[in-house]
Amino acid sequence: MRIPVLFYIVISSILLAAVGIMVYYNVRYDVILYTVVAGQAWWLLTVYKVLTDNYSTEKTFDDWYEDHPIGRE
Repeated sequence: MRIPVLFYIVISSILLAAVGIMVYYNVRYDVILYTVVAGQAWWLLTVYKVLTDNYSTEKTFDDWYEDHPIGRE
């Protein structure tokens, strides 16, 4: 089963929010440190997955924004 790339991005955001919450509530330093290190490793995995994702599209820069076409009616 293929895991979508958005899953990695959501987990990265959750880890970042968790670090902020733990700092706010003065959680032990070692727990915060391990969470930060795990978050950095997860972020590297996320970047790798996003860059190596087998995604293709027929869109070009000439298509511009789909909801507000410029110059095309």
